[in-house]
Amino acid sequence: MADMKQKTVSIELPHDLNLILGQTHFIKTVEDLYEAIVGISPMAEFGLAFCEASGPCLVRSDGNREDLIKMAEQYIYDMACGHTFMIILRNVYPINVLPRIKMIPEICHIFCATANPVQVVIAESNQGRGVLGVIDGFMPKGIEKADDKKKRHKFLRDIGYKR
Repeated sequence: MADMKQKTVSIELPHDLNLILGQTHFIKTVEDLYEAIVGISPMAEFGLAFCEASGPCLVRSDGNREDLIKMAEQYIYDMACGHTFMIILRNVYPINVLPRIKMIPEICHIFCATANPVQVVIAESNQGRGVLGVIDGFMPKGIEKADDKKKRHKFLRDIGYKR
C-alpha cells in the first residue's frame, strides 16, 4: 500500500452563511446544482465549486453571488479532493435545497450541511486526495433537559419551521 498522509482543512463561514459539502461524479454537476438551487427561491444567494478529478482537473464554479463563488472556489481548491463540491448559501437554509440536490443523479454523497465551523479530514496518496469525513461543529456539553427542550421547540417555531 502506498504511503498516505492525512490533513485537515478548516472551514469557518460568516454567521449569515451555510454550506453543503458533497461528492459527485460528473462535470455537469456544476450546471445541475445551479439549476436546483436557483429554482428554490429568488432570495437564495449562493456560490458553488466542483473539483474536477480527470482531464484538466480544474475547479469549476457557478452561482449568483461573486463573493460566494470565490469563497467556494478557494475552499474546494484548498481541499483539492477529486469530485467534491461545495455550495455556500445565504438567505436560504440547506434544508430547503437538500431534497433537490439529493435528486441529482450524479450526486453520490453529502458529507455535511451546516452553518457550524467544519474540519474536513482528508487523505492524500500519490494519486490524489479524498475526504475521509468531516467534523461538524463541537462536542456535546451535556444531555438535553426539560428546559432545553422548551427552548428547542420555541426556536423552531420562532424561525417558522414548526407551528
